[in-house]
Amino acid sequence: MSAPIGVFDSGLGGLTVVRRVRELLPRERIVYVADQAHVPYGGRRLDEVRDFACAISEALLSAGCRTVVMACNISSAVALPVEQAWHPELPLLGMIQPGAEAAVIRTHNGRVGILATQGTVTSGAYTRALLALDAHLLVTEVACPAFVPLVEAGQEDSPEAEAAARIYLAPLLAADVDTVVLGCTHYPFLLPLLHRLRPNMLFLDPAEETVARLSRTLICREVASASAISAPHQLFTTGDLPAFRAQLRRFLPEVTDGITIAKATWDQGDLRLD
Repeated sequence: MSAPIGVFDSGLGGLTVVRRVRELLPRERIVYVADQAHVPYGGRRLDEVRDFACAISEALLSAGCRTVVMACNISSAVALPVEQAWHPELPLLGMIQPGAEAAVIRTHNGRVGILATQGTVTSGAYTRALLALDAHLLVTEVACPAFVPLVEAGQEDSPEAEAAARIYLAPLLAADVDTVVLGCTHYPFLLPLLHRLRPNMLFLDPAEETVARLSRTLICREVASASAISAPHQLFTTGDLPAFRAQLRRFLPEVTDGITIAKATWDQGDLRLD
């Protein structure tokens, strides 16, 4: 049996990446952690987010995962370089570089927007990645603090979400942006609303390119699973277990069996996957 793929996020948004993994790599077993005890990460100190993300990554690797996908943009910005330095032999992936590369390919006018959490915007990771690929780009980053709580609460199509989206999209419209990177894995749930408000903007979900890169990496290293899944996917939350179980029906509706759901607990800075 192949070792699983580890995926984590501060909450439920990372399940958009899990969905992509299941579509593109249906033979791979997944271990997912939602750190709902600390959601959202976006308003926290960057060093605090780094510590959370590194602890979760280490817990997943200790649980036998052969790779970890940081399905969280702020974790990718502040913790991925640390984990890659600690484990240079492993294919550890994040969201920033794939999202930036997709935007460079897709933009027509060289004006790229980033909708992200405050922490991701503060880190400047997307602007650095984009300008490293094309120094002539004009990048506009907008922090969207209201989006994650709205998505977690199931209010992504509410009047409150529309009011927030109009505010956050205004600077992108003023900058004549044609391509927008959704710099948080929660934000794809807002795509119907964003498309309705700005039908002429191209909104990119970095999860698609991240998982495509994961697939290429596993195949290149000859470690892709060649057999059918023989053990269930494992989903963990550090938050309320019954609430997490209920929320799965909305965030991962196609999963009806073949999974186990359990509680993960923080213990003096370390994460225990019970």
